[in-house]
Amino acid sequence: MALVEQEIKEAIGIITLNNSQKRNCLSEPLVEGLIQSLDAFRESKVPVVILRAAEDCKVWSAGHDVKELPRSLRDPLGYFDPLERVLRAVQEYPGPVIAMVHGGVWGGACDLVMCCDMVVGDETATFAITPAKLGLPYNVSGILHFINRVGLNIAKEMFFAAEPIPAERAERVGILNHRVSADELLPFTMGLAKTIASRSALSVSVIKEQFRILSGSRPLSPEVFEHIQGLRRRVYDSHDYQEGITSFLEKRSPVFTGN
Repeated sequence: MALVEQEIKEAIGIITLNNSQKRNCLSEPLVEGLIQSLDAFRESKVPVVILRAAEDCKVWSAGHDVKELPRSLRDPLGYFDPLERVLRAVQEYPGPVIAMVHGGVWGGACDLVMCCDMVVGDETATFAITPAKLGLPYNVSGILHFINRVGLNIAKEMFFAAEPIPAERAERVGILNHRVSADELLPFTMGLAKTIASRSALSVSVIKEQFRILSGSRPLSPEVFEHIQGLRRRVYDSHDYQEGITSFLEKRSPVFTGN
C-alpha cells in the first residue's frame, strides 16, 4: 500500500497521507512520496492542491519519525533533511496548498500545516508543536513559520507548553482559516479549492511567491545567525536531547537535567 496517494479531481490535486498504522509519521519514504506528488502536480500544472489524511486516520500526522532523528552531535533539522525539503516544496509550489485537517497534528506535521497556504479543519483538529518534549532545538525557519501564522505570543506558548490547541481556539488564533463539521470538511475544502482554481493561475502564483518572499524578509547578520546556530548546537549536543529521544522510544517520561 502506498504511503501517499495522489489524484486529480475536478482539476484539483489531492494528496492523501495513507499510513494510519504509524499515524502518518513523516518518515523519509512518506516525505519523498509527498514531494513526488507535488512535483507531478507541478508538471501537470494543477492550480490548487489539497493535503489530507486518509479517512480512517484518527491522527492527521504524528510528525517527524523520531527513529530517524540523529541521536546526538548533528543538527536534527538540517537544510537538506527530508522534513525541511517537503516544507520548502509546499511553500514553493506555484499554486495554493490547502491543508484539510481531521484529527491531531503533532510536531513537524504542525510545521507542515503552518507552511500550507490555507488550513481547513473540523472539530477534531488539534495542533501541537512538541520539540520541548524531546529536548529538540527547533530551527530558525520553522520558528518563523509559526510567528508568521499566529504571531509572537501564541507561537511562544505553542513551543514552550507543547500542548495541543483545539479546533475552536485554532480558528481564533489564526491556524485555521475555517472550522467546519466533519461532514462538511471535504465538500467545503473542495469548494474553496475550486473557487481559487477559477481565478487567474498566473496571478495567484505570482501573489503566492510575493507572500513567500515578504514573509521571510527579516534580515539577520552573519553574527546573529551564527549565534543562533551556536545556541541550537548546545541543545542537540546535550544530555537532554539524547534523553528526550531515548525516553520517547522507550515510551516513558523524560528526565531532563538541563545539561
